[in-house]
Amino acid sequence: MKALVLSGGAGTRLRPLTHTSAKQLVPVANKPVLFYGLEAIADAGVTEVGIVVGDTADEIGQAVGDGSKFGLSVTYIPQDAPRGLAHAVLIAREFLGEDDFVMYLGDNFIVGGITSLVDAFRAERPDAQILLTQVSDPRQFGVAELGPDGRVVGLEEKPESPRSDLALVGVYLFTPAVHEAVRAIQPSWRGELEITHALQWLIDAGRDVRSTTISGYWKDTGNVADMLEVNRTVLERVEPSVRGGVDGSSEIIGRVRIDETATVTASRIVGPAVIGPGTVIASSYIGPFTSISGDCHITDSEIEFSIVLDHSSVHGARRVEASIIGRNVEVTPAPRVPAAHRFVLGDHSKVQISS
Repeated sequence: MKALVLSGGAGTRLRPLTHTSAKQLVPVANKPVLFYGLEAIADAGVTEVGIVVGDTADEIGQAVGDGSKFGLSVTYIPQDAPRGLAHAVLIAREFLGEDDFVMYLGDNFIVGGITSLVDAFRAERPDAQILLTQVSDPRQFGVAELGPDGRVVGLEEKPESPRSDLALVGVYLFTPAVHEAVRAIQPSWRGELEITHALQWLIDAGRDVRSTTISGYWKDTGNVADMLEVNRTVLERVEPSVRGGVDGSSEIIGRVRIDETATVTASRIVGPAVIGPGTVIASSYIGPFTSISGDCHITDSEIEFSIVLDHSSVHGARRVEASIIGRNVEVTPAPRVPAAHRFVLGDHSKVQISS
């Protein structure tokens, strides 16, 4: 069995961060989202991985390498533009061969991994297996309709009037039967080859398409709010490890992980939180659900429920929360601007002004 990991999207919902960085490499608890998926694939016993890459191919390649640090063998598959999930299967035909495979969206996050799902698929080998989860607004996702027996009877991509609240999670398992399906379908109104259309083709052809509805945690980390929420969820599970230099005037409370090369002086850190290598925290407050990456400088500031990426500095910020701060960013107080009030007041006036 092989794995196909999709990492070619433009990440428009995470701009401006993704103007200069791949969305799959934005860190959660100081580790790129993509790495969690690769680790889940390795844990499931799949070792041959094809990664579909686009404009950020060089950055993805530099971060992942040949895959050996994950126990994987990685092949890179270029995609000239995001043309749909089924298109990714189409261009990966040579790599996939006649093997079964799991397709994993590189910006998705699933707590608990995919091992049990892969094991069940290997044992039963339906033509396709999809993951579903209930969502509040199914219009933003591929949506599945189930029959009375629980089997998949229909699929739609981002429908205006969804037939259910069951959205497709970004993990799919296929036998080689899917290759005929992706060759048979036409681009949608979006100009993309939709995987929902390929799955519908399999259903219409009488193939065995099954679903598993998960109740555990899943997020598509495609926007800032979801990225912060995933960061919060991962930090909930962080093991405390204070190895860096923490002076006697600092206070560390709760589950906090501080890298051995980090320095904390005259500060208060309330977990769950992680502080990366080479980072300096001075005269500051770091609140819960905050990830500070490597070689950052935080001085005279308060930060909570936020992500700060490598080589950034925050100085003199009274309060920062629910924020993602990119790489090589400087946050400082705005210069004080002289304020003045100008009046033309009639006789016997009374005026109240803020000082």
